Amino acid sequence: MERNDAVMPLVAIFFAALFGVITLFLFNTATAPEPVEVDPAVMASIETEWPEIGPTLYEGNCAGCHGAAGEGGAGPALAGNTNITGDPAYAYNIIHKGKGGMPAFEGVLQENEIYAVANYVLHSWGNTIPEPLSPALLAEGAGEIDPEVLKERGRMVPEGIALPEIFFLSFAMLLLTYGLVGLYSYWAEGAELKPGIHKVRATPVAMLMMVLTLASSLLFSVLFARQMMADYAAWSAGVSPNVSREGLWAGLLVLSLALAVGLYKKYFMDGEVLVEDASGEFPW
Repeated sequence: MERNDAVMPLVAIFFAALFGVITLFLFNTATAPEPVEVDPAVMASIETEWPEIGPTLYEGNCAGCHGAAGEGGAGPALAGNTNITGDPAYAYNIIHKGKGGMPAFEGVLQENEIYAVANYVLHSWGNTIPEPLSPALLAEGAGEIDPEVLKERGRMVPEGIALPEIFFLSFAMLLLTYGLVGLYSYWAEGAELKPGIHKVRATPVAMLMMVLTLASSLLFSVLFARQMMADYAAWSAGVSPNVSREGLWAGLLVLSLALAVGLYKKYFMDGEVLVEDASGEFPW
């Protein structure tokens, strides 16, 4: 009894890949950095303005949480903070958009005032950067994503997923599942089904593959458990957990277990093929 069920699963996988590419395109559009407009007037005033108005702006808006000398308090310490001196654009974005308990100053301070207070912080209490923070310097790092954000989501995934992205992603996953199940069935049962009970005997290669697969499952289980414990400790300390790595180990664990089940069905489990009788009903 011939079967021809390898074509449609391949077609399904092809369209799943197509929908996946469309989804990544939509994600890329959503995660693309906003263009930074370089105002010549702002550029000209930054170097002379921040030493004059930066200290006053910091004292009135920031010192209450970060300390008069950047020693920290309700907010993190800014003195000697390599997180901001290593990425001055990050300092600007935090002031501009806010983060966690820190409010956003967009609309509260003028654009030149945000640059002034950022440069004051970046040039005070032992902090220093090669050149003052400016729109040009900000534009150079516009495509970078905060490493803390990458712990919670992938580089290609936006913070919010819109309805079209949900549709394409869901349909791609559905087609991919159907395609993989169909190809597995074709691989496990063969291109031709012969009625009756089929006895199987595991070969040494099959035994080795099963042992390696189960060992991989055990390894991924340990790595996933360790990551969960590490993230729980980090969460207790107020640090963002590494959700992306949790997902990686969990996904590899599921895949290795699925492979183990497939190998067992193919090489270790006896099979039986039933056919319909003349009345169209299964003979059981």
